[in-house]
Parts: sequence; structure tokens; C-alpha cells
Amino acid sequence: MQQIVDLQNSSSFQALNVQVISIARDSVAEQAPESQSLGITNVPMLSDPDLQVAAAYDVLQWAIDNGEPSHTFILVDAEGKIRWIKDYGAPDNPDRTMYVEVNELVDHVENNLP
Repeated sequence: MQQIVDLQNSSSFQALNVQVISIARDSVAEQAPESQSLGITNVPMLSDPDLQVAAAYDVLQWAIDNGEPSHTFILVDAEGKIRWIKDYGAPDNPDRTMYVEVNELVDHVENNLP
């Protein structure tokens, strides 16, 4: 969840005027204690226990061995069109990571906004 905290607190990311939404398989009840302890206030924490949202955005193609979605970022424009998608934690990604530097995400968003 440190990724969410850092995006929430980054002035360069906030200047992009995009809404971050976290969608995880964990229930809202499971996410709540850590979200509160980390001070996550500006990012909706949603639950996708049956992976319907993950399937709709085709992120299960990068799922880890237990079927859990990986660490995927999706930039969706105001019309609902996917402008950019990248999975950082996929098993076939040689630079597999569960944390992406904020400046890298800022660059991707800037380069893919209409």
C-alpha cells in the first residue's frame, strides 16, 4: 500500500488531476486497518473478490501462480477508454516489482493523456 500513499502525497502526481483507485482481491474490511494506519484518505479502496473487474480489464493474463492479479496500472480516460496499461509484477516480467517510482508513473500518465 506504500505505492498508494506515495501517489496520494506526490504533488507532481496530484498535478496530473487523475483519480487513483485501488482495486484488490482483499475485502474492504481486510484493507481498512492498513489503509487507516497509513493515512490513505484520497484513494478509494475497492474490493474485487470474484475478480470480475480484473477480468473485465484483462489483467488476469498477468496473474501470479495462485491466480491473484499482479501489480497493474491502468489509465482510463473520461470516456472509459484504456489509454495505457502496464503490469509490473507479472511472472514473465524480468524487472518484476510491486512498487513503481512515482516519477515513472507520472511520465507514463503525461505521455498517455489525450
